[in-house]
Order: sequence, then structure tokens, then C-alpha cells
Amino acid sequence: MYQERILLTGKDILEKEFKIDTRGYRPQEVDKFLDVIIRDYEEFMVIIKEIESEKKELIEDNIKLKQEIRNLKTKIQVLSEESGGEVSNADLLRRLSNLEKIIYGKE
Repeated sequence: MYQERILLTGKDILEKEFKIDTRGYRPQEVDKFLDVIIRDYEEFMVIIKEIESEKKELIEDNIKLKQEIRNLKTKIQVLSEESGGEVSNADLLRRLSNLEKIIYGKE
């Protein structure tokens, strides 16, 4: 998903060979390569922020859904007590199972 946004791999960096002049490596070639590495690092930071934001949203959704489950279990318990026990354990289990399917996306 994010791989197409990154230009270099660790192997690319490790295996990069620069041409050598009389004074050493060609500065322009090294600078160009470093610019690509810097661009990738900046893209990594953007990706990390996106993933952390998505993680935060998922955690908040999870907390809300767990609270909703607790509330629904409480309502079922209250309804069961008010109806004089007319709601059977099988009915409760079926309702909880349906709620879990909705929450966890299993059908």
C-alpha cells in the first residue's frame, strides 16, 4: 500500500556505488542520492503520521463499540428482569452473537 510511495529499499542504499574521481566520490552524484534518501525519509514520516492517525481513530471507534456493547448488555439484563425472565438465555446469546457480528464484521 505504501511501498509505491518509497523510491529506495535498504538493499538499494546498501548496494549503491558511486563513481570515483581523483579526489574521491563525485559530490553531485552523492548529493543526488542523498536527496532521494531525504525524500524517502520525509515520505516515511508522512506515512507514519497517517498510520498513527488511523490507529487513533480505530482505538476511539473500538472504545465506543465496547461501551455500546456494555450498554446493550445492561439493557438486555434490565429487559430480562422487567419481563419476569421471559427472555431466555438462548435469546440473549443470539442477540450478543448478532451484536458481535455487527461489531467485528463477521457475517
